[in-house]
Amino acid sequence: MLNKNGFDNEKYLKEQTAAILNRVRKFDNKLYLEFGGKLCFDYHAARVLPGYDPNVKIRLLQSLKDKVDIVLCIYAGDIEKGRVRGDFGITYDAATFKLIDDLRKWGLDILSVVITRFANQPLSVIFKNKLERRGVKVNLHYPIEGYSTNFDFVVSENGFGKNDYIETKNPIVIITGPGPNSGKLSTCLSQLYHEHKRGINAGYAKFETFPIWNIPLKHPVNVAYEAATADILDFNLVDPFHLEKYQEAAINYNRDVESFPILKLILNKILDKKADMPMYNSPTDMGVNRAGFGIVDDKIVQEAAKQELIRRYFRYNGEYLLGVEKKETVDRANLLMEELGIKVTDRIVVEPARKTAEEAESKGKGNDGIYCGAAIQLSDGRIITGRNSHLMHAASSLVLNSVKVLANIPDEILLLSPHIINQISKLKEGILGNESESLDLEEALIALSISATTNHTAEVAMNKLKELRGCEVHMTHIPTPGDEVGLKRLGVNLTTDGKFSSRNLFVT
Repeated sequence: MLNKNGFDNEKYLKEQTAAILNRVRKFDNKLYLEFGGKLCFDYHAARVLPGYDPNVKIRLLQSLKDKVDIVLCIYAGDIEKGRVRGDFGITYDAATFKLIDDLRKWGLDILSVVITRFANQPLSVIFKNKLERRGVKVNLHYPIEGYSTNFDFVVSENGFGKNDYIETKNPIVIITGPGPNSGKLSTCLSQLYHEHKRGINAGYAKFETFPIWNIPLKHPVNVAYEAATADILDFNLVDPFHLEKYQEAAINYNRDVESFPILKLILNKILDKKADMPMYNSPTDMGVNRAGFGIVDDKIVQEAAKQELIRRYFRYNGEYLLGVEKKETVDRANLLMEELGIKVTDRIVVEPARKTAEEAESKGKGNDGIYCGAAIQLSDGRIITGRNSHLMHAASSLVLNSVKVLANIPDEILLLSPHIINQISKLKEGILGNESESLDLEEALIALSISATTNHTAEVAMNKLKELRGCEVHMTHIPTPGDEVGLKRLGVNLTTDGKFSSRNLFVT
């Protein structure tokens, strides 16, 4: 399935845009559209739906630019806890800054940042100050007691009425955030309350990508989404409300199904009407999700989703060893793999990496007595390997070997000047006091760029680095910080076995 697309972006864009505009018309030309998942850089979607543009939602917003306002939500508790967005390795408050910058690069600006459940938490106050002093409008929404039970209080001046009202001007208001549980839904409901108090018949809908409602519950794409949210205990299920109303199976997930009765009661309270809104007979009805109609080759999509399941298992296992993740999350991902009959060795780069480490051990060629192996699958299907040594880490060896192959450079030709390697090693060990003198990937890439100034072969090799983006990589050991940074910047899809690359507890 290498380099083959199973998803048609243009078909999806056409379907999704039409669905959104149709939903706006059902109200007084005012729709609060909650964006589930990532607004941009949606690499999960790109991995499970080959051909999916990670920024296709941005393209959609650009096509509707004159019709949309954008509001970002962030939960004050996530700011205080320093919650990290896994794909970028940055905290949610930093991810909010990045999202604002990214949107501006695409010609889209935000109307406001809403700090939800704000109670004067110290770090949230600092975050608010930073934004306001850079000219970004901030609105505050507060904790509401009895949110899921005392509807008379919630839908009152002391509930939603206490929250800041966000002044909007366009018919579609995009409500998004850096991750789940940001307070997007409560922000939409709060705005609906304020709009209807002002006589504006605004409506609500949810822009979702996953789970895909019109493919089977145990389709690998939906199972991969379940694995992606295993850390927050989400799971997919057949929407019981949709099944009862339409006698049609539609796939949703637990939080939307569980909150639907409460949401309907709040909406009806806001709208001051007893009859249910006709388009809200089920959580699936509330969604605007046409991703399933963009799938053009189900076989390719299924195989890609299975590979994502394996990647997710490896990620959770590594985070568990680092003390970040719970064992239950790892077990959940493993169970989902077993349900689809998937093994970790179905990931093509796993066995070559392990074999390379075993060969290095048999020859006694490692560093500090630890033998690390790494493997990458290039876009043409070739498998390249690398191992650690006293000169460089396995990730460094792997990348240099790969660009040599891509540039048709014979193995015996050196890309890095021995003089440069020696000087970096002297700096690390003799001056900076590092215990290891071998080059991690970040250092190796810098050394390659320096060599490229005087060595045309190194320059040719360096220009091939961009061809590694999107390639699959497996390492037998958890990468050091310098390796991890380098691999992230190269844009590879990395997995690792649960082993540490050093006996030291403190690794730089």
